[in-house]
Amino acid sequence: MKAVMLMFDTLTRNHLAPYGGDAITPNFTRLATESVQFDNFYVGSMPCMPARRELHTGRYNFLHRSWGPLEPFDFSAMQALHQHGVHTHMVTDHKHYWRDGGATYHTRYSTFEFIRGQEGDCWKGQVEKPQIRWQGMEDDDTRRRRAGRMTQDLINRAAMPTQAEHFTHRTISAGMEFLDTNQHQDNWFLQIECFDPHEPFFVPEKYLAQYGCTAEDFDGWVPYYCGAPGGENDDKARKFYQALITMCDDYLGQVMDKLKALNLWEDTLFIVCTDHGFLLGEHDWWGKNIMPVYNEIANTPFFIRDPRCGVTGERRSALAQTIDIPATLLEYFGVERPATMTGKPLRPAIENDTPIHDHALFGYFGGHLNITDGESVYMRCPREPGNDNLFEYTLMPTRIDSPFNVKELTDIRIHPGFDFTRGAQVMQIPASFSYLNPWRFGDKLFDVKRDPGQHTPLNDAGKALAMARAMQPLLQVHDAPPELYTRFGLDDLSAAQEAQFAQRWQQAALQAQCSDHGVYEALTFICKALPAIARQTPPWIDRQTIFALIDRHFSGDRHKAMVYQVRLLLRVE
Repeated sequence: MKAVMLMFDTLTRNHLAPYGGDAITPNFTRLATESVQFDNFYVGSMPCMPARRELHTGRYNFLHRSWGPLEPFDFSAMQALHQHGVHTHMVTDHKHYWRDGGATYHTRYSTFEFIRGQEGDCWKGQVEKPQIRWQGMEDDDTRRRRAGRMTQDLINRAAMPTQAEHFTHRTISAGMEFLDTNQHQDNWFLQIECFDPHEPFFVPEKYLAQYGCTAEDFDGWVPYYCGAPGGENDDKARKFYQALITMCDDYLGQVMDKLKALNLWEDTLFIVCTDHGFLLGEHDWWGKNIMPVYNEIANTPFFIRDPRCGVTGERRSALAQTIDIPATLLEYFGVERPATMTGKPLRPAIENDTPIHDHALFGYFGGHLNITDGESVYMRCPREPGNDNLFEYTLMPTRIDSPFNVKELTDIRIHPGFDFTRGAQVMQIPASFSYLNPWRFGDKLFDVKRDPGQHTPLNDAGKALAMARAMQPLLQVHDAPPELYTRFGLDDLSAAQEAQFAQRWQQAALQAQCSDHGVYEALTFICKALPAIARQTPPWIDRQTIFALIDRHFSGDRHKAMVYQVRLLLRVE
């Protein structure tokens, strides 16, 4: 038994030709004719490493913690395969595997290879830093952190003058080297994982030319706030992203051709997937993380060719998720799934579109609790603003690129653990981040079959209540902490309580004399920074008033910081 998973990071399906997109993707079209294409494949936990934890454990990450490594008690499908005689090999240029918040993932494979240079990876040492261009308006501390990545990225790019040195080329080449070496062997799994088309968009000229662009047109960095890059760079950013997708399509074709040339195509499980998508101006948002999890982010492309089923060129409507990928791999290699794994093998859906899930949850830790049945998407916000009574549960207190700070570790409680911790106690640490406040967006309900672009939220209290009730058993199956039931008002659901919350939410901004919830959030933020402002606000506050207050009361670096944060807070859609 042999299996290959080709994974691209941040691959938005709306750009792919098989999903109706207009990017140049002939090999994705070819793949669709030679595999099974899923239309209702959804993320679980986001972003990067939360999704990777699901690829190993086959259960949601975002209900219990944010970004972090595999925990000591976690089951790893890749390690289980290795322990059952299946050689697992990963080649990747995804630098987060080698940072504090991801350092336990790659060591679960039998062997692994890291390709250097992506997204400001601390690779090439150069004391003198190149000059950068940046259109964002941030405080100096935020700018310094961003500038560090951007300058290192420019240094790294200088070491990759041709496509042969490009990290995606080297990653795919390393994966094909494994195929060449092991083509006559059995019992192996190869994971080829490319960070592209994740930003920054570093694209070889041959692909940019197909979209009428040159490397000088855009630096490839997309700010994560509304209305950005803004203006003249909008179209360039989209074209750079699509050019990067075309490059990924090219390498997809090379992997397919290699499998066929080595006579592996007919008897090898082949999966092509991603961790999540990306917004490039849809809903007036750019990036991910801060805004509601629209389908451009959540409903991802997924293709699978199972040699046992003999099904190709067909589409599937069965609801599936990232947590189903490790379950599928274990079933394929005949390895028993643990009781902690809530994902399910995809084989029944591949063979005849047999449903394997009625509903699926997805989201970010601290964000909306989202649920879909494949027909509708319901986004449920917390019933109160802020993150009071929200906790991270971990024995590995690290974030994306650093440990938790000492202040965060001064209020730890020992929790008895959950069903998936297998008897291990864990640290219960109060959530400390503040950039994410889904309360200001409220609840949202969409009919994604009739309104796939999610342009028109539904006002259907009965449907929303039914979707909220469907959340309860999924939280129980995943042993969610009890405070989440309270946070999302799921302890005792009723139509009357839902109507009461909707009225209270609608009135919150008006009671504060604010034009909308974004203005209310921005006013709260600047009053917290300078309480005296609260005594000087006019009787009615709109967006212009907010910026006028900042201009009046702040200057210098602090003024920049306030403007930057307020731009994030003002969006309510």
